[in-house]
Amino acid sequence: MLYSDVSEKVGVNIQSRLFEMEKGVSNIFISHHHKDDASVDGFTSLLGARNYWVRNSSIRVKPENQRRIEEKKVSDATIRRLLRRKLRWARKLVVIVGKETHQRDWVNWEIKIAHQMGKEVIGVYEHGLKDKVEIPENLAEYGKAIVPWRGDLIKEALEGKGDFLKPTGEAFPKGVGANVLC
Repeated sequence: MLYSDVSEKVGVNIQSRLFEMEKGVSNIFISHHHKDDASVDGFTSLLGARNYWVRNSSIRVKPENQRRIEEKKVSDATIRRLLRRKLRWARKLVVIVGKETHQRDWVNWEIKIAHQMGKEVIGVYEHGLKDKVEIPENLAEYGKAIVPWRGDLIKEALEGKGDFLKPTGEAFPKGVGANVLC
């Protein structure tokens, strides 16, 4: 390939990225409990209504494939390899925090790997949660923000201005969250 071909491709990639930033497009991996798949759709719709477009690289497992995974017909190594590839593509990781999310080993693993890759990790409470919700261990450790299901707060968190909030929108006590990647 000639130098001019390479520089032309790089220029197109830079132009494409600038367009995405200007239009509010973000490549995100949405980590979630498979029972919360509908929340992933709701999340992308909520942000789309605020002119913030999400390209999601997370895995959505069909019921027949979920059964194969649970029966260990798909190796953990295969799943980890696929997840790493999809996490590399994304710029940020968003965790949809539902009532059972803290119990999901894969969610905690995705958060840890995203952190190791230098990705920003943001938590968003599932729509309608008002009660106390347990936060996945690695989200509490590596998260940059956790916000309620409100488009304005989610958008701020994605833009780096988020905070650690309870599902009701109240602030967590001092000393919780606000982790910084080193």
